[in-house]
Amino acid sequence: MTDQELVKRAFEMHKFSYVPYSHFPVGAALLCGDGRVFTGCNVENAAYGSTICAERTAVVKAVSEGCREGWTAIANAGQGEDFCWPCGACRQMLYEFAPNLRVLAARGSGEFQVVPLSELLPHGFGPRSLQ
Repeated sequence: MTDQELVKRAFEMHKFSYVPYSHFPVGAALLCGDGRVFTGCNVENAAYGSTICAERTAVVKAVSEGCREGWTAIANAGQGEDFCWPCGACRQMLYEFAPNLRVLAARGSGEFQVVPLSELLPHGFGPRSLQ
C-alpha cells in the first residue's frame, strides 16, 4: 500500500467520527507488515477525558484482532490547515508497540508529511525501559 493510499483510508474515517464538541473529525489508518490496515476515528464524550483519539482507536482494534507487532506506518488525517500530528497520549500508545513506526500527518488539503515516531517521541518509554 502506498503512503497516499494509507492517507486516503485515514480521510475516509472522518465520516464515522463522533465529534459533537470539537467538530474536528480525525481519521487514522494503521498499516501492518502483513498488509492489514486497521482504521480508527475520534470518539468524543461529554466527560472530555473519556474521549478517544483516532490513532488509539486503530491501535486498540489492531491489538484486539491479534496484531501486536510488525506495524510499519500510521496515517493521521485532520480537516484543518495544520498537519494533524498524534497527541502525546497517542505517541506513547504507538511507541508501546512500534517505536520505529513511520507517522504520516495529513492536513485537510490532503498534503502530508512523514516522520519517524522516534522524532515525535524522543527517548520514549516502552517495554524495554522496564528491563
